[in-house]
Amino acid sequence: MDSDVSAGSKASTSTLGHMALGLTLLAFGIGNTGVIDGVSVADSVSLATYVGGLALFVLGILEYRGGNGFNGTAFAGLGAFWFTWANAAGGKSSADAAGTFLVLFALVALTLAAAAPGGLFSQGFYALQFLSLLLLAVSAFADSSGLAKVGGWVAAVAGLLAWYGATAALASWPTALGKKASGRGAVAAS
Repeated sequence: MDSDVSAGSKASTSTLGHMALGLTLLAFGIGNTGVIDGVSVADSVSLATYVGGLALFVLGILEYRGGNGFNGTAFAGLGAFWFTWANAAGGKSSADAAGTFLVLFALVALTLAAAAPGGLFSQGFYALQFLSLLLLAVSAFADSSGLAKVGGWVAAVAGLLAWYGATAALASWPTALGKKASGRGAVAAS
């Protein structure tokens, strides 16, 4: 790593929130892909309930309290998504209801992508989350397992990106290069 590039910050609720998002999306994505024999999306329900739902919602409240409205909105909103998804998983709703739910939260992710203050890295993470939820919604409406697998792969990549962002913040790794001339370095996902 170039010594002129500064990156990240010390551990914070933001870092933990991005790690929770990353782990939950990664488990959810891998479950949808079917790449690991015997692991399905239903296996991510506990993680989605407690890490993606409850913990992320609490971290969102802490982010609001700390003055970070964007992360407060992102974490609390996505925490509500994961908690609700986990409680509805397992065929408790129709495919059309599940598709509608995924479209609505895809719109939340699209809003977050458009408003992300962390630059292209954060925008890219939320854009991938939007794309994965949209693909999974369409797969629910069309009853397409192939499209669900593609949505799962996109979710897994988004999860890895969020996880990298959290790791970069802890380890002071860069998430973007450039801006050296202005004296500012790369900043991990905020």
